[in-house]
Parts: sequence; structure tokens; C-alpha cells
Amino acid sequence: MAVFARIIITLALLSVGLNASAQIAPPEKVVTQVEPVTAIATKTEANADSEIAGRIQSIFSEIAPLKDVRVRVSAGVVTLMGVVPGAGDILRAEAIAGRVSGVVTVQNDLTRDLKVNTNLTPAIGQFGNDLRGLVQALPLLGVALAIAITIGLIGHLLASIDRLWRWITPNTFLAELVATFVRFAFIIFGLIAALEVLGATALLGGVLGGAGVIGVALGFAVRDTVDNYVSSLMLSLRQPFRANDHVVIDGNEGRVVRLTSRATVLMTLDGNHLRIPNAIVFKSVILNYTRNSERRFAFDLGVDADDNPVDGMAVGLAAINALKFVLDTPKASAIIQDVGDSNIVLRFFGWLDQNETDFFKGRSLAIYAAAQALIGAGFALPEPIYRLRFDEGASIPLTSMNDADGVPAKPRLRAKAPPPPPSDADTRPDDHIEQLVNEERAEGGPRDLLDSARPIE
Repeated sequence: MAVFARIIITLALLSVGLNASAQIAPPEKVVTQVEPVTAIATKTEANADSEIAGRIQSIFSEIAPLKDVRVRVSAGVVTLMGVVPGAGDILRAEAIAGRVSGVVTVQNDLTRDLKVNTNLTPAIGQFGNDLRGLVQALPLLGVALAIAITIGLIGHLLASIDRLWRWITPNTFLAELVATFVRFAFIIFGLIAALEVLGATALLGGVLGGAGVIGVALGFAVRDTVDNYVSSLMLSLRQPFRANDHVVIDGNEGRVVRLTSRATVLMTLDGNHLRIPNAIVFKSVILNYTRNSERRFAFDLGVDADDNPVDGMAVGLAAINALKFVLDTPKASAIIQDVGDSNIVLRFFGWLDQNETDFFKGRSLAIYAAAQALIGAGFALPEPIYRLRFDEGASIPLTSMNDADGVPAKPRLRAKAPPPPPSDADTRPDDHIEQLVNEERAEGGPRDLLDSARPIE
């Protein structure tokens, strides 16, 4: 808070000063001052070079790394010669010599001393100084660290109050995101407070700048993860299914077990677990069989090309409507789907209640009932026909279809119609997978975002 107070006071003082200066100095009298360029003199005094050399040499004598530097001045040109401990001392000597009055230019012939003892001793001394400074600063570092940890713990405890965030944001996943943001904000605030105690707030800009660059790089690296979390948030706000719904997601069929912050878990009809990332679920076409209990089934049957297809549709529909599980509304129907070379394809439609009848069992019995009704009414369900071609020069003898004693063979009788399906056939839905889902949900597990109180699409 002290930082924000200082910033506010500084901005207020600056605004007052700017207003006062605007009232005292009229804008039309502002004069721009240009620093004059000093020209090189055409003549120099006889003792000027010696004075410049003496002045530079006296300055260097007060600086330990530059005591051994030799100075020569001729016509205002300063030449620096000798050996200095480090590369920084070379630039430092040139800068000092260039600031002395009367110097025209500096010719720097200094070299760095590369002896091991000359470079190692100052480095060891500097390391010792740094170590002593660190030891002296340990109490202050401990206080700053304690402040940062305390603020971070307060944020962690505040973010752990699930009941509070669920009361603020009724959505479970959104409450988790808000709690994570609060925890992160307190960590940043603790870091700023620690830097303020250490007097190193200037480092905060560099840290935040580096964090920004790293954040951009991480953003590109984890964009799929971010996309998945955003999809999870959208799915938790507007849920397309409930627990135990029979759905088809991106071609994957099963019953919904749970919706987590990362994926949607299905129990396939084979009893296997299927995990689909929420980013795929959010973008996919979802087919939900549970939302509407009434479902239409369809199947094709072919009759002989010589048969009347309209009569065939009537016979098949009568057999389908006679089944107890077939709904009267909507009514069953039939169409001529296709006319082939040797048959006519009829397509039959019927409706059933999935809460009372298993879809696959009901469809199978409907196919069986329609097929036996057509056969019993004299309709032929044609078999594939193959055409044989013989060359003109073939000498294959053709014989009539007679019995061994020469009596013509009797025509093959049409097969009897199969028996009708039993009236007490079990068509109840198979609830084994549904029971498995209920048992797994009762055992608990990852946090489930499915909420019956949320709106459903």
C-alpha cells in the first residue's frame, strides 16, 4: 500500500508543478538553448601539454587500477600506455582523460593484464565482499521472505474456501478458476511486498517483462490446453447432456459417466471407458438418444420384380403394427426405396419407446415379422441372379431337367413361411451399462461438472 500511496502523491505533485509552471512562463517566450561546439585552438601554450599530462597523471594516481598508466601529451593529443587489470579499466581511463580541459582526442594504447594472480585476486576479493554483504542482508531477506510467504498463505487459505466461491459463482468449474486466480494474485502481491522491503522494486519491471515474454511462448506451447479449459468452461455453463445419457460424440457411442475439467468420460456399450477431450466434445456434433424417448427404426426388404410392391407394403405394415411395442402415434410407414434388375426394395419405418423397449431388440423383431408376413402372403424375397453366357461354337450338350427315368422334374415348391415371432418376446431395455455408470458415479472420483440445476442445450 505504501507504494501506491507514493505513486499517487508523486503524480499529484507533478500535476501541481506543471500547472504552476504553465501559469508563470508564457508559452510564447520559450527559448531553446543550443550548446556551443568548442573549436580546436590553432595555437597552444608551451606548458599546456605538460599541465594536461600532470593533471591526468594526478587523477590516475588516486585510482588503484590506473596507478601504473603512463600519460603522454603532444599538441593536445593524449596517449595512454601501460597495463590495467580489467577491460573496464581501459574504457574508464579513456573517459577520464577525455574530460580534462584542453584535450583534443585520446589515443588509447592500454592493454589488459592477463596474469592469473592479477585477475584472480580481485575476483576472490569481490566474491568475499558479496558474501559478507549477503550475510549482513540475511535478516532483511528473512523478513521479506516471511512477508511473501504470509501473504501467499493467506491467498491459499482464502482460495481454499470452496463454499465461498461456489456462492459467488454457482458454476463449479468457474468457481475453481476464480479461486486459482485469487491464489495467483496473492502470490504476485507477496512478491511485490518482498521486493519493496528489500528496496529492489526496480527488478519487478524486468521480472514482469521476462514473464510476459515467457507467457507468450508458453501461450503458443499450451494453446491446446487453454482451448480445452475454455471448452470445459463453456460445457459446464451450457451442458449438452446429463449423467447416464446415451450419446454419440464424434462417432463414439456410450453413456455419459462424468464431465471433468479436462475431458468427458463415456461408458461404451461394450462396457469400456472412453475419455474424450472437452475441446473435441465442444466442437463435435452430439447425438443424444436419451432426450427423446421415442425413436424411429428403419429396415429394407426386397420383393420380386413381378410382385405388387404396394400390396407388399400393406402386408409388411400390418405385421409391424401388430407388434405390441410399436407405437400407434407416430404411425408406421413404408416407401419404395429402389427398383433393381430383379427386385423391388421396400423400406419400412416404425416408432418405439426406448424407455419400454430396447431399440435393437424391437427392430430385429419388426424385421422378422415383416419378412415372414411377406413370405406367408406369397411374396418372393429374391435371391441374387447370375447370367451365364456361352460362345456360339461351344459344344456343351444341353439336357432337359428330367428325372432319371425321363419323367419331367416337379417344380420346386416355395418354402413355408417361418413362424411368427412369439408374443411374449422380451424386448425390455438392457440396463446393465446404466447400472455400471450409476455404480461408478456412486464411488466418486474426479470432480464432476455435471449439474442438473444448470441449463441444458
